Amino acid sequence: MLKVLIVDDERLARVELNRLLTQIDDVEVVAQAKNAAEALSILKQQTIDLVFLDIQMPEVTGLELAQQIDANIKFVFCTAFNEHAVDAFSLNATDYIVKPVNAERLAKTIARVKETVAIKAPEVVEYLPDNHGLLLKIGESNQIVRLEEIERFESVGNHVAVYTTQGKSYIHSSLNKVEKRLNPAQFFKTSRSEIVRIDSILRLEEGMSSGSLVAIMKSNQQVDVSRRQVQSLKQLFNVF
Repeated sequence: MLKVLIVDDERLARVELNRLLTQIDDVEVVAQAKNAAEALSILKQQTIDLVFLDIQMPEVTGLELAQQIDANIKFVFCTAFNEHAVDAFSLNATDYIVKPVNAERLAKTIARVKETVAIKAPEVVEYLPDNHGLLLKIGESNQIVRLEEIERFESVGNHVAVYTTQGKSYIHSSLNKVEKRLNPAQFFKTSRSEIVRIDSILRLEEGMSSGSLVAIMKSNQQVDVSRRQVQSLKQLFNVF
């Protein structure tokens, strides 16, 4: 069942979208919100697969809210204006629907979402232990480097750069493949191109753009945190 959150400051718009969604199989509207604050509160408390976002909302727009949504949650913009389409897709929106919403168009959107969202039970992944050794070429020698000695991974073309306490190396792989074998309790994906070791983060500073962060590592390297990942990273250090 695809669990959906509707976010729109207009009550009638929420009612109509809810009506259309209830007519589609395997879709459950679990909550509705009239602004960003309500939406973020719901997202913290409930499991949501898909968010329908209005763009023109007071205080915090749908575009701004999308940047605060967890990267694992899909979102679709549903708006009366079509001039924001470029901005919407630059934020990796799954789709962009112009109001009034057409039932057939909505059904196609849901079908597209279902292709990308794993509704079935998640695959059991066996994470590599922290003391697992990787054979890496550092300088002129091949060395065994433990995961606990790795500060970060960076996507570089069709390779991944590995930054360790012993130096820098490369492995022929994709960052997505590397991420699947790393324990999320120990490593965090700050953006599409970088994964960092959580306990190697020394501090977090405000980034150059609004709402962004820069992670300062123990090596004094600076790693940009994408706006979509900012809230998730902050929550790792907010346990109370």
